Amino acid sequence: MRIGVPKEARPGERLVAATPATVGRLAKLGYEVVVEHGAGEAASFPDAAYAEAGAALGAAAEVWASDVVTTVNAPADAQVAALTPGATLVSMLAPAAHPERVEALAARGVTALALDAVPRVSRAQALDVLSTMSNVAGYRAVIEAAEEFGGMFTGQVTAAGKTPPATVFVIGAGVAGLAAIGAAGSLGAQVRAYDVRPEVGEQIESMGASFVQAAAAQQEVSADGYARALTAEQERLTAEMYAAETAKADIVITTALVRGTAPRTISAEMVAAMRPGSVIVDLAASGGGNCELTVPGEKVVTANGVTILGYTDLTSRMARHTSQLFGTNVVNLLTLLTPGKDGALVLDLDDPVQRGMAVTRAGEVLWPPPPVQVSAAPAAEPAPAVVVDPAEQARTAREVARRRGQRQMTGLALGAVLLALAITFSPAAFAGHFTVFVLAVFVGYYVISNVSHSLHTPLMAQTNAISGIILVGALLQIGSDSWVVSALAFAAAAVAAINIFGGFLVAYRMIGMFRKEEA
Repeated sequence: MRIGVPKEARPGERLVAATPATVGRLAKLGYEVVVEHGAGEAASFPDAAYAEAGAALGAAAEVWASDVVTTVNAPADAQVAALTPGATLVSMLAPAAHPERVEALAARGVTALALDAVPRVSRAQALDVLSTMSNVAGYRAVIEAAEEFGGMFTGQVTAAGKTPPATVFVIGAGVAGLAAIGAAGSLGAQVRAYDVRPEVGEQIESMGASFVQAAAAQQEVSADGYARALTAEQERLTAEMYAAETAKADIVITTALVRGTAPRTISAEMVAAMRPGSVIVDLAASGGGNCELTVPGEKVVTANGVTILGYTDLTSRMARHTSQLFGTNVVNLLTLLTPGKDGALVLDLDDPVQRGMAVTRAGEVLWPPPPVQVSAAPAAEPAPAVVVDPAEQARTAREVARRRGQRQMTGLALGAVLLALAITFSPAAFAGHFTVFVLAVFVGYYVISNVSHSLHTPLMAQTNAISGIILVGALLQIGSDSWVVSALAFAAAAVAAINIFGGFLVAYRMIGMFRKEEA
């Protein structure tokens, strides 16, 4: 079968659905690849590079007549008419927002697979172009903000004085939000982030940002993994927090997009309360914008000097890398659809991932797909409601707290007595050793508790070195004349060895996640 890669027709689009690197991987699956002349020039991929990778170069008509056609953006009506009946189209189609396009593809007899409808399940992550595009857009949003912002992101201390770091507030901790957090943090900004899903707080903090929370504003996730729209109560609670955070932020990056529609999070009143020179980058501009004053595709400067960027082509502004990532998503999909690696595309509608992406097939409309269960675990049955007297509940809580306090006081008193006896009847050197031990415990606690989450893996490597010292000392004591010392030394050697080898195994697996796969 032949795969066609046409030049994107949308004005200003610089992306291409396949790069020379991904063309070579498609050829290994048994496909012939034909690329339209000039398809990759805007992304810095010349025709010669495609030819060297094994692709044929052809005119638009030849490309659109291929057995499989892959594009970044949905085809126009004229391009749909150029498709061969029975062909397969792989593209971002937005089927929920454009039912007329779905009907046109079905009438043409095309099998259409929507890259922007990949079910949010773990094994489909390698196909998810929305995550790919969001990652790039989040990074680019910070670059655009830095261009418009009239100051430095990182704080400076110089002979002429010092400048504070920029304060960046990110709304939404999805793929785009986390990418923005990482980019802003790497530039030295003080980053604060909010998400209505409380479970992502740890992810935000692991990126070095502060997690801003709003009580009771928790968003649910639907069965297919996409977030549900906010309720009226959630919108009210989050609006109060947005007003406070945006007023003290230098840069605000919004990423809230629910199934292509942008909920309103930043009102005109909030913008009016921001400092002159502040910047808002609205990554949801394509869905109408999270900010009330956003104009999709344009830059707006308000009367009080706030710049609002509603650019919808952020991914195209990094065309080379975005095209490579997008093309890899396409390769991963075609790898799934080509089990025999013989260049024959096989669509299995019993596979939830393939069924979730299938929009049309052989003149039949398959959209919307049946819901995909994100977790195979059965839902827990709700516990029966139990009516509890508030007064009785309060008395019970006080009694439990009193007993807990008594146990703690008893334990502390007993420990103090045992410690006093140990110091009284122990050798003189024990007091000095015990003092060092206590100080080491306090120092270790405060040092470890203040280490950023992002440094836990390097810190583990340091603990491996410390365990190595313990292991050497234990081996030296195993031959002691005292059986007690030998037993303790053996136990210390065993525990230290487990820590060392286990630590290196985990570190090896972590490092392996960042190694490039062979093409």
